[in-house]
Amino acid sequence: MDSADTEQDAVASLNTLQSNFAIVDAIRKSGRKMNEQAIPEMKEWCRKIGYEPSQLNALRAIHIAGTKGKGSTAAFASSILMQFVGDGAKPLSKVGLYTSPHLRFVRERIQINGQPLSEDLFARYFFEVWDRLEDAAKAACQDPKASGAKPVYFRFLTLMAFHTYMSEKVDTAVIECGIGGAYDSTNIIEAPAVTGITSLGIDHVAMLGSTIGEIAWHKSGIMKKGVKCFTPSSQLPEAKRVMEQVSDDKGSVLEYVEIHPAIATGDIRLGLEADFQKTNASLALAIAKEWLQQQGLDSDPEFELKVRHGLERVRWPGRCETRHEPGIRWCIDGGHTLESVELAGKWFATQLVTATRQNDSPVPQQPRFLIFNQQTRDASALARALYNTLSTALQDMHPFTHAIFCTNTTFKETGFKPDLVSVNANSSEVEALKVQNDLAETWRQIDPSARVEVVRTIEEAVDTVRQYAEARHANTQEKYQEVVALVTGSLHLVGGFLEVLETANSNE
Repeated sequence: MDSADTEQDAVASLNTLQSNFAIVDAIRKSGRKMNEQAIPEMKEWCRKIGYEPSQLNALRAIHIAGTKGKGSTAAFASSILMQFVGDGAKPLSKVGLYTSPHLRFVRERIQINGQPLSEDLFARYFFEVWDRLEDAAKAACQDPKASGAKPVYFRFLTLMAFHTYMSEKVDTAVIECGIGGAYDSTNIIEAPAVTGITSLGIDHVAMLGSTIGEIAWHKSGIMKKGVKCFTPSSQLPEAKRVMEQVSDDKGSVLEYVEIHPAIATGDIRLGLEADFQKTNASLALAIAKEWLQQQGLDSDPEFELKVRHGLERVRWPGRCETRHEPGIRWCIDGGHTLESVELAGKWFATQLVTATRQNDSPVPQQPRFLIFNQQTRDASALARALYNTLSTALQDMHPFTHAIFCTNTTFKETGFKPDLVSVNANSSEVEALKVQNDLAETWRQIDPSARVEVVRTIEEAVDTVRQYAEARHANTQEKYQEVVALVTGSLHLVGGFLEVLETANSNE
């Protein structure tokens, strides 16, 4: 690493490792067979940066796979463990958390004690990995700048996370799988301390299969001999059958988790809203307790209190999150699968009822906006699922007064900041607003009364809501002025939305 290398240099270099849309699309269309060489290849990359995979056992990792809620579950588990940092008879020092995707900054993916790596540390560890890979290429008489001399984007960040956590000597690393489990880049961990599989659903069909059983097989690939694996008791029977078979084959110990009574009743008030988070929190609780017991930390006299604080104090931006601006209540939750967008809709319905009760205003009088995009999946199917969920929950065939569809491009003038650049979408479709116009037509068909708009950027979508709220405030003297807006769909959209909000706040 050159002393002048910065975090911006690191992000710029990282972005050169993104596979372009043509490559990703070809992989999607190649069939459901994952690359069985993925793990051997990843192990070789690991060796090139100086680690035998067995050395990663020192991380005492918590490995989490699943379809829905794996990021939230990882965040809950990390938050619980952080309550044991620097306190008690056997305090922890550092708790790592590796997740994807990021929302505003790439550094969010690699956290220690609940904080993204600093810009300096990110640059340091990034270029240490980068330089080791270039040195390995030179040693093999290869061009260090050539394609194939370094792994693709996610694999590189996974290597960097492992290198960071080994260098920082974390007490544990909570590691979220990317896609699947059996062939996921994170699955080079040979002996994690404990594993978990969150609720399963249909997603990434081209790579994981179209049935719950096929998907369960991939996710169960993180199970390891003699290592407990926790999963919600609410899994579908076919998923349970497959997970139990894999558990037997691998010699793992599979345990089903019920929703914890204190979580179910609301006695423990979770830091993440929405009923479905009760399942994620209960799973994280079982996983974290298993890890803490292994380390002898369950004898802490304040054990139960610390665990409770971990569940209550967790923060996970962009997931069931509410923010306020003058006259606007923003409800933010990524929903990239049919099931997750339905859950986002159910959560939003509870927020509408809450807002209504607090302000003594009937729901039908409340302006309700939707900001939505999903660039790489069946966006129209997701939009229909959201409409069906909300119209049922609200008993209202017109759940939104306004629906705005935009691309994931953040700003009107500057486009993306480097952390938010993604080349994995069809650029010609983005330029022509094809997905957005299709979504608009779909929404006009299912709810002709809604005012539907297509805009190019997230900033323009946000401005549309703000301008409406300002005009409403100026033109009415009613007691209740709040506009409610749901931002959902792609996590890239959610991340760009948060960037727009934070940028506006920093400029005030």
